Amino acid sequence: MADKTYDTIIIGAGGAGLTAAIYTARSLLSTLIFEKASPGGQISTTDIVENYPGFPKGVTGGEISSFMEEQAKHCGAEFVYDEVLSVKKEKGSFLVASSERSYKSLSLILACGSSPRKLNVPGEKEFSGKGVSYCATCDGPLYKNKQIAIVGGGDSAIQETLYLTRFAERVTVIHRRDKLRASILLQKRAFSNPKISFLWDSVVTAVEGSKVMERLKVKNVKTGSESFVRSDGLFVFIGHDPETSFLKGFVDMDEAGYVIVNDKFETSQAGVFACGEVRHGATKQLVACSGEGCIAALASEKYLDEQNPRGGMK
Repeated sequence: MADKTYDTIIIGAGGAGLTAAIYTARSLLSTLIFEKASPGGQISTTDIVENYPGFPKGVTGGEISSFMEEQAKHCGAEFVYDEVLSVKKEKGSFLVASSERSYKSLSLILACGSSPRKLNVPGEKEFSGKGVSYCATCDGPLYKNKQIAIVGGGDSAIQETLYLTRFAERVTVIHRRDKLRASILLQKRAFSNPKISFLWDSVVTAVEGSKVMERLKVKNVKTGSESFVRSDGLFVFIGHDPETSFLKGFVDMDEAGYVIVNDKFETSQAGVFACGEVRHGATKQLVACSGEGCIAALASEKYLDEQNPRGGMK
């Protein structure tokens, strides 16, 4: 059972959550932050971050995640590395239950982010970790001098494709359209890389193999014809789904499960704020998520002061 009431609990230690924790802890609010995986969220598995201000030569996702975690701890934030299973309001406070125990807080910041979207085709689940991956930084080194396939056509997909060429002998990008959605800069880099080839207007319909993945069944969406692509690995980058299943009925969400907020990042539940990738309409960029974490933290502080004024103390 909960034996302490925190000023704020933050669910998720990605860029938004870690920034929020830095701000709330520096404002002398007792802060507890949950993370079920590794601090940094999606950015922690990114090879090089080139568009975050202050790093002219870029910085690895692991490095910036570690910096932000260390800073939040230095400011006084406490961390729990566990999954949140449920949240409810109880007698003027919020009860957050994890697999180990429950925690209480007077305000709540939802920064739980999103998880990689699956293809949901036969064999994908069976060969997950045995050829199917959703993290290039995690598994790329396993495919040195091998042939791999990528599904996706956005910035993340092409950025990870370029990273994987460090290891793979050949990378085939499978995309359901006849052109990429990635930025022009990334497209130029991909098209000029001799290790990368493209399979347009195509989708993966099955992952096949014996003990490990060996080939992909691919369908052309325009002609309906099917073929097989030999591949030692499959990396899927087709977007993300919000980590909000435990929030159903607690706050308003859109049809896709993203949390709806107003311009102050307030949710439909008083005292609960949402920021970062979990928010409806988020740009899903680290610098934006960090900014949203700041705004949510300041809004949380203001809410707490309105409930129990601290005499202007900052």
